[in-house]
Amino acid sequence: MKSFSRHFTLALLLSTLAVASPALQAQEFKVGFVNTDRIFREATTAKAAQAKLEQEFSRREKELIDMGNTLKTATEKFEREAPTMAESQRIARQRQLVDQDREFQRKRREFQEDLNARKNEELAQVLDRANKVVKQVAEAEKYDVILQEAVYINPKHDITDRVLKALNAAGK
Repeated sequence: MKSFSRHFTLALLLSTLAVASPALQAQEFKVGFVNTDRIFREATTAKAAQAKLEQEFSRREKELIDMGNTLKTATEKFEREAPTMAESQRIARQRQLVDQDREFQRKRREFQEDLNARKNEELAQVLDRANKVVKQVAEAEKYDVILQEAVYINPKHDITDRVLKALNAAGK
């Protein structure tokens, strides 16, 4: 009797699934796409982060430009005067220019590393905020999956504008 009951229950379950299967297939799988490059370019928080970085690094950048211009001027002066200089004087000035160039390259490399590190920090914060907004939009509009990278995406699936609007509204 138990065997009959178990088989009957299994048969009933399978027939229910068979009947429900077309209904399950009729449900739409909803996919969306977010263009993160546009988020980084157009979001108010991204623009604010960029302005913050420019303000934070502008002084050092100006110092580097001035240092590079000074080095260039000194090198040009050396090249003009080198033919008339004594050899010992020419060698000393050449070493001095090589040392200045080495210092300039070191400072430029440090500047670039510091700028890249800060830029990554700021972009990570923007991306974190954007991902929270993407999740809110996805839940509100009942998306099954949101992609951030794709080889091709039909524009009807692009929700970047809605995410930007929500992200900018949240930032105000």
